[in-house]
Amino acid sequence: MNYEQLIEAMTPDMHRSLKLAVEIGKWPNGERLSEEQRTLCLRAVIAYDQSRLPESERTGFIDRTRPDGAQHGTDPLKPQPLKILN
Repeated sequence: MNYEQLIEAMTPDMHRSLKLAVEIGKWPNGERLSEEQRTLCLRAVIAYDQSRLPESERTGFIDRTRPDGAQHGTDPLKPQPLKILN
């Protein structure tokens, strides 16, 4: 089974379990996650979120909308003009 197949086979319960393990740094049995395990679990959670969840429910989503519908701040992914001062 490759990585993509693993993500496709992941159930919502597995996703919740991996997400909790990343958050607290432990497996459900109390054993600590190694850094490599934590990294791999986080990558799997993000990949699952990307393929199955709407943007507003994904891990790391920040809602920048104000009550009036405008955006707070600027989009960090939007290109910014370069200002050259003399």
